Amino acid sequence: MKFLTFIAILALIWLIGLFVFADRVRGYAPSQEPARADAIVALTGPSPERINAAIRLLEQDKGERLLISGVNREVRRQELRALTPGSSRLFNCCVDLGFEALDTIGNAQEIAAWADAKNYDSLIVVTSDYHMPRALTEIRAAAPGVELTPYAVETPSLDNSRWWRAAVTARRMTLEYVKYLAALGRAALNRISSDAPAAADAPEEQPA
Repeated sequence: MKFLTFIAILALIWLIGLFVFADRVRGYAPSQEPARADAIVALTGPSPERINAAIRLLEQDKGERLLISGVNREVRRQELRALTPGSSRLFNCCVDLGFEALDTIGNAQEIAAWADAKNYDSLIVVTSDYHMPRALTEIRAAAPGVELTPYAVETPSLDNSRWWRAAVTARRMTLEYVKYLAALGRAALNRISSDAPAAADAPEEQPA
């Protein structure tokens, strides 16, 4: 009986967390006008709107450069340019393409390496609203010293406060919540593992 009660409590906590997560996702959009940062990063996804939003921010001088992370290796620069708004001059001078990332963890590593190479201390992160919590968690783990400002692209189907009543939106929110919890777990393990060697290397106090 105690075991069943424990499982029920865990399930309730998980369910409450899901609704808190969903409320956070819905709070990201519509995005507020961001302050200027060193640069802008966009994580590719199922819709070109993420890239379009990032290009618009670059046109507004919200950052010095833009990194589009996770670009398909078969896509040529000219092809991507044809699908995006803005001037060719701006795209050619100030947009970098990242082809290495295959998932959000890869995006974070690619972004961290790019920011380090460019000596950027602050970034505007552009991705979909439902993806933003996980993206920020992964990027912070990969680049802990970089200040991140979220700029979310709204997902219209998730705007309804009763998202849980539709199978498609409930599935998307639940799946992303599970992935977000996994990202939090990885980040916590990374902190623990990085702190452990530091504690082991600390000099022992000599007796008085």
